This record gives sequence, structure tokens and C-alpha cells, in this order.
Amino acid sequence: MLRVSARVGIPLQEIEIKAVRSQGSGGQHVNKVSTAIQLFFDVRASSLPPAIKERLLELRDHRINEDGLVVIKSQESRSQEANKEAALARLRELVASVLVAPKKRRPTKPTRGAKERRLKSKTLRGRTKSLRGRPGPSE
Repeated sequence: MLRVSARVGIPLQEIEIKAVRSQGSGGQHVNKVSTAIQLFFDVRASSLPPAIKERLLELRDHRINEDGLVVIKSQESRSQEANKEAALARLRELVASVLVAPKKRRPTKPTRGAKERRLKSKTLRGRTKSLRGRPGPSE
């Protein structure tokens, strides 16, 4: 069980982990050992609460495709186990980021004093600008 919070957890049966070869340089070692980890997690088929599933699917994250599949690749370490832990930690962070529902925005109105200050500053600015014109005919 991957614990996300005290109440939310993801059963490890719902997470698919594959070992693949790492990219980039690394000499002979990187060419023969599959140390990188690809983690797959299907949000729609998971046992997460519906509200969390919905918020996860609404996220604009490149790791979640249009089918609701989370794909995380980890290849920082030369150890497969360390990469597995890093991938699971990233999944935990991703799910934890949507645990708290965002607050609804309540539109506010400017106060009477704020309106008066705004109008006063506009008047002063207009007066300053009107003095910048060419001088009229002198008497």
C-alpha cells in the first residue's frame, strides 16, 4: 500500500512497474542493465475516492495522458531500487497535490473609500496630463 495521507492510500496491485534501460551516457553498464523505472497508474480504474480521481484527471500535467494513465519515468540513480522509490515518491506527491479541494473564489466589491481614492487619483492624473499640452495664445 502506497500511503498518500492518513486516509488515502493506493494498493500496490494498481501500480504497474517496468524496468527499462536508461537513456544517455554511462558506458558499458548502461547498455546491459535495466535500471530505469517506468511506473504506470490508471486513475480511472483505481480505488481512489471519486473527488480525488476527478481533480487528478483535471490536472494539466504532462505525466497524465488523455486516457487517465499516469506515466512516470525515473532514471536518476544507477540503482533500480532507488529509481523505484523515486517514481513511487513522485506518484505520492502527484496524488497528494489534489487531496485538498481548492477554495471557491468569492467575488468582492471595492469599498466606498477605495472608489473615492481611485477617482481622486484619476482626476489628479488627468489634470497633470492636461498641463502638458502646448501653451495657448498669450495675452
